Amino acid sequence: MRILSLNAWGGRIHNPLLKYLGSTKADILCLQEVVRTSGQPHGWLTYRDGDLRLPQRSNLFDEIRALLPAHRAQFFPVARGLLHDDYGREIWSEFGLATFVRESYATIGEALGFVHGAFTPDSWGEHPRARNAHCVRVFDPDSGLYATIAQMHGLRDPAGKGDTPARAEQSMRLVKLIESVWPGDERLVVCGDFNLLPQSSTFARLATLGLSDLVTGRGYTDTRTSFYEKEGRFADYMLVNDRVDVVGFEVVADPKVSDHRPLLLKLR
Repeated sequence: MRILSLNAWGGRIHNPLLKYLGSTKADILCLQEVVRTSGQPHGWLTYRDGDLRLPQRSNLFDEIRALLPAHRAQFFPVARGLLHDDYGREIWSEFGLATFVRESYATIGEALGFVHGAFTPDSWGEHPRARNAHCVRVFDPDSGLYATIAQMHGLRDPAGKGDTPARAEQSMRLVKLIESVWPGDERLVVCGDFNLLPQSSTFARLATLGLSDLVTGRGYTDTRTSFYEKEGRFADYMLVNDRVDVVGFEVVADPKVSDHRPLLLKLR
């Protein structure tokens, strides 16, 4: 089984991103910062926040879904807010997680929930904005393998990536969500853009599920690309329990398809 986790950055590095996702042969893809805009053609819109301007691929979710016809595609928005087209018009759009599971796998358990805040239907919300997590339990009939996979996009705090009461609550909600799906005696993988430093207490809480991080555990010191120019190079993590036989793991430095690097796990 191959599992990919990536913050897609709204599809900003569009063509390289789609080419990479189509070539990974991942069985399960856990994507953060995915955009969907109902009724709009595939193209570009702009996110505005004060002086910040970010291009967003208007229907990134649909484009990836078309790219992966052998996968079940699910999109989980955290908010519905306004983007802008080239003429300055305001367009309602959604932003959130997307999970793609190979069609040959049976989905035998699933849970979705907010780990911070709640869905906002009429704005992107105040910082730190709402965040959700998705957990899926699958069975591969070809190998007889059972696994539970959870992904989260952790809250972004303008003050930084340090521990806060909101992040402590987030970690408790994530553990509770996982425990509602994972039976406790099989492979468990938890991944995503956590927006945390490696010393965060979140990892101690996840360790109560028997999880350990492959990024720091295998000596990686950077999960960002050159598109990210700030300090603090950790954001993305891939944790596994001792039931997971890790055949291979990589924090992919090339190609650059986002300001985050993809995390690619092969397990059995």
